[in-house]
Amino acid sequence: MKLLLDTHAALWWLTGDERFGREAERQLIDDTNQILLSAAVVWEVAIKRSLGKLQAPEDFAPMLLGAGIQALAVSLEHAASVEHLPWHHRDPFDRMLVAQASIEKAAVVSRDEALRPYGVTLIW
Repeated sequence: MKLLLDTHAALWWLTGDERFGREAERQLIDDTNQILLSAAVVWEVAIKRSLGKLQAPEDFAPMLLGAGIQALAVSLEHAASVEHLPWHHRDPFDRMLVAQASIEKAAVVSRDEALRPYGVTLIW
């Protein structure tokens, strides 16, 4: 199964945060699953860090990639498909993750229940 990490999931998993979901943890350590880190997540962290709204390790993306997680670029197809999403959610980063998950046929590792109306599978 393909698993696409939401921003909070990527950061909490990396830091061993106790809020990280047990089912998500189980799925992420399953070697048969492919774990994806979206460029949109890295972009969101960079913006929030630059605004002083988030403390995250500077090397969080290389650390995750070094652990075997695969980078997922934002493609033209991903970007264009956001136009057709209903407006259940206003966050542009989350909307991109939904678009990517839909196109890549991936479950989203997230506790954000606001993503559920899009019909993507959430794992937490």
